[in-house]
Amino acid sequence: MMSLTCRNFDISRTRLDLFACGCTSYSNKNYARKCGGRKLMCNNPLSDVGRCRAFSAAKTPEAVLNVVDKDPESVISTITKSTTSPSSITSLLEVVADDLQTLNNNLQSIVGAENPVLISAAEQIFSAGGKRLRPALVFLVSRATAEIAHLKELTPKHRRLAEIIEMIHTASLIHDDVLDDSSIRRGKETIHQIYGTRVAILAGDFMFAQSSWYLANLENLEVIKLISQVIKDFASGEIKQASSLFDCEVTLEEYLMKSYYKTASLIAASTRGAAIFSGMDVSVCEQMYQFGKNLGLSFQVVDDILDFTQSEEQLGKPAGTDLQKGNLTAPVIFALENEPRLRDIIDTEFSEDGSFNEAVKLIIKCGGISRAQDLAKEKADLALLNLQCLPKSEFKSTLEGMVKYNLERIE
Repeated sequence: MMSLTCRNFDISRTRLDLFACGCTSYSNKNYARKCGGRKLMCNNPLSDVGRCRAFSAAKTPEAVLNVVDKDPESVISTITKSTTSPSSITSLLEVVADDLQTLNNNLQSIVGAENPVLISAAEQIFSAGGKRLRPALVFLVSRATAEIAHLKELTPKHRRLAEIIEMIHTASLIHDDVLDDSSIRRGKETIHQIYGTRVAILAGDFMFAQSSWYLANLENLEVIKLISQVIKDFASGEIKQASSLFDCEVTLEEYLMKSYYKTASLIAASTRGAAIFSGMDVSVCEQMYQFGKNLGLSFQVVDDILDFTQSEEQLGKPAGTDLQKGNLTAPVIFALENEPRLRDIIDTEFSEDGSFNEAVKLIIKCGGISRAQDLAKEKADLALLNLQCLPKSEFKSTLEGMVKYNLERIE
């Protein structure tokens, strides 16, 4: 078996799961599909390897590896014990505070000054704050992998990638608020509430377009394809969600696929892109992709739990919005397995007085929340394992801390 060493983590000593691309024939000899001198990975975004993406054969190992430690539970236990609980997300991200400050200073200016309304809309959404978790992940993975590559400082491409990621995320929020008719975002009025639906849609479109222009100027085809797919995934996720409202037959796998499209795809692309710009080989880039995917899914499940357990003031938006509008998330899907009455209530689309409150009580009573918590932890544990190819550093520790911080939101 070919031995790959990933800085203090010898892959040859681990259990290997080798996946071939699911869209063509499988070669036992090469463990990968060859296509014009390039190799492709599995097309299922929820599998333990990424969707079909091409890489140079000169840099690609003979197989895409799903790295799992001999004793994953001991790895996770060690990380949990060694990672201290942050007093806040701000203190957790202190190691990249300067990077985030530079990003905040640049965000409004890179949107462009073509139209005063767009400038005003950008100021409204960016000044609303937000934790900037996605660009923070870009900076953390960039710095963690830069140490492997012996880079003394981040490259301009690392920084521009973080800005692009936040622009794409912000554009998606503007459009989400229009689709959901949300009046509050991050404790402030939404763009379409202030300027109207037409301006909000155009502002979101403009930010998508502007981010695409900056993306093209990175002149890295692999990253361009990676991030472009994310924008397509956003649309796929919205379509999947809109086509399954109040559908009690929706499965957990369908929920996870939608969550990948709407949330985890961008995070996975962010962390992989950061590794690519650090010059990492395909095995490290893939582990960073899997880390982003699993962390993103865990974040989404936690957010869906909080929609039932936190107040509007805590959430920064109305509580229970998803269920009221027929978007059935993990807690609901789990509860439906045990409570026929819940299905009856959802089928009425909460047309009866008090039916929504009754549904929430049933979801909690039937263990929907607790099982969703287990799912969030399962994905978080996978994310921690994905980080084991990185050398010890304050940046790796912070990445582990972000996984723990996410779970602490529902403790």
